[in-house]
Amino acid sequence: MIYRATDNSLQQAPRLVTRLPGPRAAAWIARDDQVLSPSYTRDYPLVAARAQGCALEDVDGNVFLDFTAGLAVTSTGHCHPEVVEAIQDQAARLIHMSGTDFYYTPEIELAERLAKLAPGEAPKRVFFTNSGTESIEAALKLARFHTGRGRVLSFYGAFHGRTYGAMSLGGSKAVHQQGFDPLVPGIYRLAFNCSREELDELFARVCPADTLAAIVVEVIQGEGGYRIAEPRFLAMLRETCDRHGILLVFDEVQTGIGRTGKMFACEHFGIAPDLLCLAKGIASGLPLGALVARADLMSWGPGSHASTFGGNPICCRAALATLDLVEREYLANATQRGAQLRSGLDRLAADSPLSLGEVRGLGLMQAVDVLDESAPTGGQPLDPARRNRIIRAAFERGLLLVPCGRAAVRFCPALCVSEAEVDAALALFAEACQASGEVG
Repeated sequence: MIYRATDNSLQQAPRLVTRLPGPRAAAWIARDDQVLSPSYTRDYPLVAARAQGCALEDVDGNVFLDFTAGLAVTSTGHCHPEVVEAIQDQAARLIHMSGTDFYYTPEIELAERLAKLAPGEAPKRVFFTNSGTESIEAALKLARFHTGRGRVLSFYGAFHGRTYGAMSLGGSKAVHQQGFDPLVPGIYRLAFNCSREELDELFARVCPADTLAAIVVEVIQGEGGYRIAEPRFLAMLRETCDRHGILLVFDEVQTGIGRTGKMFACEHFGIAPDLLCLAKGIASGLPLGALVARADLMSWGPGSHASTFGGNPICCRAALATLDLVEREYLANATQRGAQLRSGLDRLAADSPLSLGEVRGLGLMQAVDVLDESAPTGGQPLDPARRNRIIRAAFERGLLLVPCGRAAVRFCPALCVSEAEVDAALALFAEACQASGEVG
């Protein structure tokens, strides 16, 4: 059964009872401003208090329809009872024992499950992390260790995380790297969906193929604007890696665990990576990531890499419950509701061709570009400022959205989202566009 909010006060989302931000939210934001890092990005003044399913209540009692899922993290919906039960049960048994130094059953069970689910026929092994960026760091280290090569290729538009190796691979926004030099050396970039000619030119001029340890790519670029890899591009990368002994790394931190309607986005293309990086939706909100690699590639020995908290028993129990729910109920729902969301966004864009541009994505990972409505016909540059106003106007109407890319609005609700909630979100988005001078 698809999960819905059971608390009466959360069933009617959205429901706004104060001006935004309300008085309690404003007070908490003032306190936050005194102690939290200014590097955090907040698109609007939401102070969350509790949530169920796709409904979220702030500290003033305002209820919002959440189409962010905590940045594509709460995959089974906020506080799914089966996930909560697994967390509570495990917390009463064993909270922590460091899986890189000791053994405990939830970590082994989850590794078995992921090794079986991961695409590709070869046996797999799993290294657990706390986050997506740590999964990328583990992949970078393993690729260099196993191949004995130092160079890595990534792509413009990519976002792989904010720790040094992952940040150095990224190519989404200059601000992510600005002020943090020197970056990790030996990293090269090409355009996402580049041609074979461009790849061959890189090999011929600056980075011979036999010096490359890995090619790291998002099957769908997340922060880069929900841009989908072309099938011929992924096939080219797979063939190139096989030919030159390069490891193909798929960053499925945002796309994995059912978000696109399949357990992993690469399954849409029939191409398996050598190393698969996961996080975000894997544990429905608890901090957990994983590197899943072909077993023959995990050639590093004891002490080569470790993590005190990665594979925490509570997180692993939450992940096992999450995988049960996604396989049992939410893959089909993500496909159906994703098609509904895509159809609605396509319709809005068609009705407003000067305001809304390309709609793209798979499953419940959809985005639409916001255009400069005042530009001459045919020019239609992207308009990030108006995109930001639309997101703020949606918040003021009780819909939570987040940006991606240069000027895209991102829709990534929990996989339990209902038909009625998708319809409501589309209507609220249309109102926000109209209020921001984008539609109508």
